Amino acid sequence: MSMSLYFLLLAAVCGASAQNFLDGRTVIVHLFEWKWVDIAEECERFLGPYGFAGVQVSPPNEHNLVWDPWRPWYERYQPIGYAINSRSGSRSEFKNMVNRCRAVGVLIYVDAVINHMAAFSYDFPNVPYSSSDFNVPRGNCPTGGNINDYNNVYQVRNCDLVGLNDIMFGSVNGYYCNQKVAAYLNDLVGLGVAGFRIDAAKHMWPGDLEEIKSRLNNCAVGGKPYIYQEVIDLSDWEAVHAEEYVHIGDVTEFRYCEDIRGIGEGWNAAKYYSNFGESWGMLPSHQALVFVDNHDNQRGHGGAGDILTHMNSVPYKKALAFGMAWDYGTFRIMSSYYFSNDDDSPPAYSDGSIISPSIKSDGTCGNGWVCEHRWRQIRNMACFRNAAGTNGVQNWYDNGNNFIAFSRGSRAFFALNNEGYTFSEWLYTGLPAGDYCDVISGDPTGWGCTGETITVNSSGYAYISIGSGEDSMIAIHVGATKSSSANSCSW
Repeated sequence: MSMSLYFLLLAAVCGASAQNFLDGRTVIVHLFEWKWVDIAEECERFLGPYGFAGVQVSPPNEHNLVWDPWRPWYERYQPIGYAINSRSGSRSEFKNMVNRCRAVGVLIYVDAVINHMAAFSYDFPNVPYSSSDFNVPRGNCPTGGNINDYNNVYQVRNCDLVGLNDIMFGSVNGYYCNQKVAAYLNDLVGLGVAGFRIDAAKHMWPGDLEEIKSRLNNCAVGGKPYIYQEVIDLSDWEAVHAEEYVHIGDVTEFRYCEDIRGIGEGWNAAKYYSNFGESWGMLPSHQALVFVDNHDNQRGHGGAGDILTHMNSVPYKKALAFGMAWDYGTFRIMSSYYFSNDDDSPPAYSDGSIISPSIKSDGTCGNGWVCEHRWRQIRNMACFRNAAGTNGVQNWYDNGNNFIAFSRGSRAFFALNNEGYTFSEWLYTGLPAGDYCDVISGDPTGWGCTGETITVNSSGYAYISIGSGEDSMIAIHVGATKSSSANSCSW
């Protein structure tokens, strides 16, 4: 049996593939800059019941403190050591969070910053690293400093990214830095994390990442940690491409962000999305980590372009809902805080400590937190994606322009209207007969639906009528019938 098949078959806490999420869960949420104590509470009160698979957390290691500008978010991406002690909390708080989230079916994925260290010195006694452990002082960077040309592979992978000290991996120094990074990641595995987002993977040689991965321990149950790598690959002219990293783990598909904007805003006819994904020049579905936006490109950084964010909420919800209904990639939701400047700190007190999100009576967040994952149209589509499972898209329908509908086998059905007027039609849903709660307009409850009820007849057809307002879409699935209990999101 091949190793890839072996990992796919494991019903494990973590493995080589995202398909090893617990309990048939399928969606990761990035709780950007949240404290560990708040994530633990959010897992228990919300993420677990609503069927979320995992949380991507901000880098947990010790980092630089930046006071000018005041405590910007990017200080977390300037490591000074690998001890688990950060703005989000202590080592003990981190471990407590991992255990509490895992107990309710939600796994923790760490944003691992391993390409570089902070910019202020080559002396990092907490590791320890010295000047002999970095590419620039060792003469490996063609510019002698920063990356100036992204068409030059040696600059991209051996020079400093915006001044951050690029670590030298490999045999030249006896794999010393490889060992230090692997020890850090294995420490986190020992604390129970299920995998890693590799920050700035594009700026590391694939062979170095592969060698570090070979040193990783197995998780408590199952195989190696799930790995997804940040490789921004938007232009053919660049020297580094996503395909170079897929043998190591999944890769972030940044082309998805620009392409899905068209269906969110409606300027690209919805009919064209019948083959959305690999046919559009993206990675194969099983190798892609997809998202509508992330913490970088919503600020105009790192792969930014014409993308949607929470600041354009109506098209943003459409894009997210369609993306979670569609059968492409492993899906991650961004959960943000409000900002007016790209560098803004997360909500914080005068001493720099992070303010916890408050939860309003309608379930949304306060204290400066956006919490997109709590928006009804987004949280309920995580349940939809779980219900759809591995079933592919079937029963595609379009009106030749901007109304589409499709099923995910016999488990779930989605329709979207971008026409600007009410569109009505009898459509084949593929679902068993019954009364279903539209999870875009409301929730299933023990007594019925808080939103629209869609009736599927004995032939599998339903009369679908969708207006052109804010929620110009419907989504139904087998876990949200009129007689089902609330939040039936795990399968």
